[in-house]
Amino acid sequence: MNTLMKWTIIFFVIALLAAMFGFGGIAGAGIGIAQTLFFVFLVFAVISGIVGVFRGASA
Repeated sequence: MNTLMKWTIIFFVIALLAAMFGFGGIAGAGIGIAQTLFFVFLVFAVISGIVGVFRGASA
């Protein structure tokens, strides 16, 4: 598991805990960071899949 994925999980857990305890500011920040990292990883996954398809087709 790479470093960025670990940070994503950490921020997601922080967001869940903050939401559970009702700390609005902390929950909002944690959820914002988790959403941003989720979409970044989603874009990387799509790009990686496209590159993998093209590399597999040329080999």
